[in-house]
Amino acid sequence: MSDAGWIEGQNVAIEYRSAEGRYDRLPSLAAELVDRKVDVIVAAGGTPATVAAKSATSTTPIVFTSSDPVGSGLVASLARPGGNLTGVSILTIEMMPKRLELLSELVPQASMIALLVNPNNPTTEGVIRDVQDAARAKGVELCVLKARTEGEIDGAFATLVQLRAGALVVGPIRSSTASATSS
Repeated sequence: MSDAGWIEGQNVAIEYRSAEGRYDRLPSLAAELVDRKVDVIVAAGGTPATVAAKSATSTTPIVFTSSDPVGSGLVASLARPGGNLTGVSILTIEMMPKRLELLSELVPQASMIALLVNPNNPTTEGVIRDVQDAARAKGVELCVLKARTEGEIDGAFATLVQLRAGALVVGPIRSSTASATSS
């Protein structure tokens, strides 16, 4: 940013908000940024953060990362998003079944593969369903491990060892964050 002449604290302010894994907090965090009349909102936490920002404003520009912005109804198309949103599609969710397929080919002796997900993420149920379908098609057993916190992740890995899973696919586990800038 400094190459473009923006210096934090002098002519730009960056405010950060984090839902800390609690997706129910996203709408109030987005509304708070809109109330502060920021110039742009960067919804870096994927689709849930972007949905909250979109619900909070139709005028403040929103820059997002999302697995499927068209499918989730955030934008009309990738080429012409329309409205006040633009961003990057990272295809994280859509690639989950393919990751399981590739993993089963890379580790053919794995008769059981585990899937680690954050149950608080609104996309988790769809991911589980899609990865279960892929596991059935590949003829492998799928064990779904859910973790919201570091402690639960430790427990999930202990379960992974006990089950003697041959491989692990990590699904949507991150918490959502947003930031905003004002000049």
